[in-house]
Amino acid sequence: MRRTSDIIKTVDTISVQANGIEFEVDTQGDGEKLVLCLHGWPEHSITWRYQMPFLANLGYKVWAPNLRGYGNSDVPKGIKNYQIEVLMKDILEIIKASEAKEVTLLSHDWGALIAWYFAMRYPAELNRLVVCNVPHPGPWLKSMKAGFEQFIRSWYIYFFQLPWLPEILSKNIHAGQFIRSGSAKKGNFNDAIVSLYDENASEWKKRTAMLNYYRAIVQGGGFYRQYKLGFPKIEVPTLMLWGEKDLALSLKSTIGTENHVEEFTIRYFKGISHFINEDAPDEVNAMLQAFLANEVVPEYLDLKD
Repeated sequence: MRRTSDIIKTVDTISVQANGIEFEVDTQGDGEKLVLCLHGWPEHSITWRYQMPFLANLGYKVWAPNLRGYGNSDVPKGIKNYQIEVLMKDILEIIKASEAKEVTLLSHDWGALIAWYFAMRYPAELNRLVVCNVPHPGPWLKSMKAGFEQFIRSWYIYFFQLPWLPEILSKNIHAGQFIRSGSAKKGNFNDAIVSLYDENASEWKKRTAMLNYYRAIVQGGGFYRQYKLGFPKIEVPTLMLWGEKDLALSLKSTIGTENHVEEFTIRYFKGISHFINEDAPDEVNAMLQAFLANEVVPEYLDLKD
């Protein structure tokens, strides 16, 4: 399929060998300070198109891999190849391949879930953590137990456990159109971006791979194993950015995150969707700049189109 660099000419796309497979990685900038950008479902590395040049101009090496099963990265078969432990090792080895001496994870959706666990299990490998619109597993679990709101919102997780049917039905749900229709700032998703998202999820084997993330965390026992290991307090400075217009995840699932993070900052975005880094790129970038510079992170102003 097409590369991000086919659409955004300032991006260089490289191949990185990590954890026994090959990853397609978009890159900008250089140096010893890495910002590793982890996309979500059913996305693509192009989701970071607004953050990559901004961070590169700040002096960072910015890498945005297509996670396993996405883009032109390898697509291993089987639920076992999408276990959370495997996904964390992917990130560990990509970091090592970058040869960076300082690492920030910038993450969204499924990439953010990987990032939460990575910060708990590999604390020595990380300097900063930024999470966009996915709760820490601890508060999320409490929100699931507290009432029906988050349980109902999470219906798709259980549907995705079925064999074959999710792949069949999702064939007619074009990923790019799905993402743009759910966004608050639809003008930030041009036709070329939507087309790349659509192409990304067009193959059966890729749709299965994307769904296997969910199957591995439930059927594969990933969440249970991580729960048994416990949720040690995250010690690295952590910034959480949350679009309040998230259809799948309740704002209540963010409550109590400060109990799991030593140095925690959260900013809520009223009127902004789950796809926060694409909906409000200027505001997200300003917050990233302040956070990386150890400055006070500004509040979000609800700006009109």
